Amino acid sequence: MRYLDPKADLTFKKIFGEHKDLLISLLNALLPLADDEQIKSVEYLSPELVPDTYVGKNSIVDVRCRDVKNRQFIVEMQMLWTEAFKQRVLFNASKAFVRQLDKKRKYEMLQPVYSLNLVNETFMKEYPDEFIHNYNVVHELHSDEIIDGLHFTFVELPKFQAHSIKEKKMAVLWLRFLTEIDEHTKEVPQELLDNPETSKALKAVEESAMSKNELLAYDDFWDKLGAERLLLVDSNRRSMEEGRAEGIAEGRVEIARNLLNMGMSIDDIAKATGLQKQEIERLNPVV
Repeated sequence: MRYLDPKADLTFKKIFGEHKDLLISLLNALLPLADDEQIKSVEYLSPELVPDTYVGKNSIVDVRCRDVKNRQFIVEMQMLWTEAFKQRVLFNASKAFVRQLDKKRKYEMLQPVYSLNLVNETFMKEYPDEFIHNYNVVHELHSDEIIDGLHFTFVELPKFQAHSIKEKKMAVLWLRFLTEIDEHTKEVPQELLDNPETSKALKAVEESAMSKNELLAYDDFWDKLGAERLLLVDSNRRSMEEGRAEGIAEGRVEIARNLLNMGMSIDDIAKATGLQKQEIERLNPVV
């Protein structure tokens, strides 16, 4: 049996955007919900979050749903990490929260929005043993004082270790499914086959279950992802080079300023630093 990677756009949406029971299981497993807050049923909502003005860009999320309590849940699978992704997540959750209001402006009717973000890169390297990060709007001094409304969960998939969260069986199973299943899987862990939810998800990502067009879209996703990764690497490299060049230039100016204070001639400073005489003269208050 050959499987496709469930983290790809097409397969992720096929699993969690078409099977409500699997989406509910994933949300209950990974979100910090108390026993009396567990999700029982959901209805899918449009993944398109329309901007306030016609000049804004539409924002499309992977999966968006609402439960019987009118709480909204947004699920995103992010293959590449940039700091801008945090702002995108905040925008999407805030937009979903605000869109609940009708013309009567009944603020007391607003229900929480939960944003679950699965990231296939490590972005918090200073915390090597932590891979699930939960954010709330909390009091600066008293973290138990929370403004209920926006809740964010980020999961760094590369950091996941099954032994880290043994007390949450379904969390372990879903994270194993997302991190261990791909085109190179030769033997599926028995635990994933035995569990009804992950077993159903496995069937959804079997290559034989895909149409020809779906397989073409799957391959196209990886091609575009590879191109995007190269652009991101090149952009980071150029930023580093520009920063390094700027730092060298600033260092030369500082050296020139110090040499001027020591009384060295402008001609000698130009030879020592490589700066133009005009640049050095602008640093000299005497000239």
